[in-house]
Amino acid sequence: MASRLESFSKWLQLKIYQLEVTMSVYIYTPIEKFIFYSVLFLLFSLTFIATVLYLPQHVQFVLKRAWFYMHGDSCEAAAGELVKEGAKGVFDSVVGTAAAATTAVAEAVREL
Repeated sequence: MASRLESFSKWLQLKIYQLEVTMSVYIYTPIEKFIFYSVLFLLFSLTFIATVLYLPQHVQFVLKRAWFYMHGDSCEAAAGELVKEGAKGVFDSVVGTAAAATTAVAEAVREL
């Protein structure tokens, strides 16, 4: 587990470095960096929240439509259960990834 965490931390540091070099963040003053990273965090967090809130409903709608086209009647129970199982799996993986990312970011901040 430690090697995965270390490799994720190195990957994250590389991506931060690439972002700073590509977007010229390294020449910003500390306040400009704070504003830049705040806006970036806001955009990513809003996208993540929208995905978590609306993706299960969209998947359920698409599955119901596909069920209707394949079978000719709407069987909401089968599609609903399928969506619940899929959404639970996605949510569990997202929570695990978010926990790992939080740990990696905390470790990267400690190194700074």
